[in-house]
Amino acid sequence: MEITQLLPSELTPANGLAALQANNGQEFVQLFDHGTLAIEYYRPEKYDRQQPHERDEVYVVASGTGYFVNGETRHPFKPGQVLFVPAGVVHHFEDFTDDFATWVFFYGPVGGESKGEV
Repeated sequence: MEITQLLPSELTPANGLAALQANNGQEFVQLFDHGTLAIEYYRPEKYDRQQPHERDEVYVVASGTGYFVNGETRHPFKPGQVLFVPAGVVHHFEDFTDDFATWVFFYGPVGGESKGEV
């Protein structure tokens, strides 16, 4: 994956969309990294095909609405909402609007920071 490194002050939805377009319309692009932190902008089209990830992650919905499936739980989401997924948990977005986009923050070690319940 190619990284488009932006300054933290440049992490805006408009710059996220521009980076996606500059990367041949890919659904996600990494825009910043520091230590274990990686920040991506994700905008799937029609279907979310992602697989479980090796590290903990936080989503901050930038635009759009729909439903988020996190393990066995399904709930609606809207702009500004924060969603947490522990490492290794099956999750995806579904029934989302065409304008859906989200920030993705991966952090911590492979396997996640804690094995406890969320």
